[in-house]
Amino acid sequence: MNSRPRKPVAPPEQPKPNATAFESVALLLQGGGALGAYQAGVYEALLDADVEPTWIAGISIGAINSAIIAGNPRETRCERLREFWELVSQPHDGGWASAWTGLVNGDIARGWVNQLAAGQIMAKGVPGFFAPRVPPPFLLPAGVPGATSWYDTSALRPTLERLVDFDRINAKTMRFSVGAVNVRTGNFAYFDNETDVIRPEHIMASGALPPAFDAVEIDGEFYWDGGLVSNTPLDWVLSARSDLDTLIFQVDLWSAQGVLPRDLCEVAVRMKEVQFSSRTRAATDSFKRTQKLRATFNELLALMPPELVATPQAQLLAQASDPAVYNIVQLVYRSATYEGQSKDYEFSRRTMEEHWEAGRRDALLTLSHPEVLTRPAGAHSVETYDFTTPKPSSSPGKD
Repeated sequence: MNSRPRKPVAPPEQPKPNATAFESVALLLQGGGALGAYQAGVYEALLDADVEPTWIAGISIGAINSAIIAGNPRETRCERLREFWELVSQPHDGGWASAWTGLVNGDIARGWVNQLAAGQIMAKGVPGFFAPRVPPPFLLPAGVPGATSWYDTSALRPTLERLVDFDRINAKTMRFSVGAVNVRTGNFAYFDNETDVIRPEHIMASGALPPAFDAVEIDGEFYWDGGLVSNTPLDWVLSARSDLDTLIFQVDLWSAQGVLPRDLCEVAVRMKEVQFSSRTRAATDSFKRTQKLRATFNELLALMPPELVATPQAQLLAQASDPAVYNIVQLVYRSATYEGQSKDYEFSRRTMEEHWEAGRRDALLTLSHPEVLTRPAGAHSVETYDFTTPKPSSSPGKD
């Protein structure tokens, strides 16, 4: 057995499924509730640049955005995303929050308006998504339906059925994955159209964050929000060997980097950021080390005599090798100071539009760097980029 040759890279003039030099493009969408409009803006910019994902994976609100993208043809995806985000950001307050937000100046005043808007969401819920339970769970006996969550998410199912073509997802025109947590075992689970028939309950399970939302039953097991274990599908995608040169866009709604809190409100914000951030640097550093070991074995395999190559040990290691190269590109939403601890459930229309525009702006900034869409030089290379997170030095970009 010889070392597996790298698949030839098509010359630039040949047609590509997207405007990159990569054979596979993965779009990974983190959980973060109302912040998810940022991901819609990122996707809109990618689509305008003809960067078309071949694999989309999401957690929580990222699972909903992923389902809308994978469950619609290219020409209507942004329209469906817009329809969802305008549905869930309908004025819940007679329009007073949007009116005041347009008038007030300064972070303190804007923060108060956002907190009031978030309070309206807590009291009334979100159209097409969730509504407060009546009676509330503390008035219900243990074990009865509704006793384990504050809100009822049954309205989300018809929303998904209207906006998502599940037959399209299950036709595998694009690989699709969503993550959830088995309540009984505590184990992380991925529902993937490579192996599963995707239904609305898979999307709802991925976003069933307790105690706000109830667990969702799938084939006799109950599942909670995947963000309880891992708020990014990065490990799932990196562990699935495809031998394809891959461009990965990791779209995060929570920043791992932050400042030391100065009061209890800032403590609450920072706690959420630490809990739900993706720690992408640790994952990519580990992946780089693994790829280096794979490359080293491939080089060694080429030097082995045939009798050693044929041993079960060498065969096993050869199967674990990966000739592909990777660009891992991170886009991180940097929330304004006034958004506060309620930013993941502040669904006002004005804030939604700001999140959407921030995602589009960050994606355009990232795509303006040609190295992002360029296959790294050399075999077994893994390059990482982040143009949205401020760096201590004056040289942002490649990590």
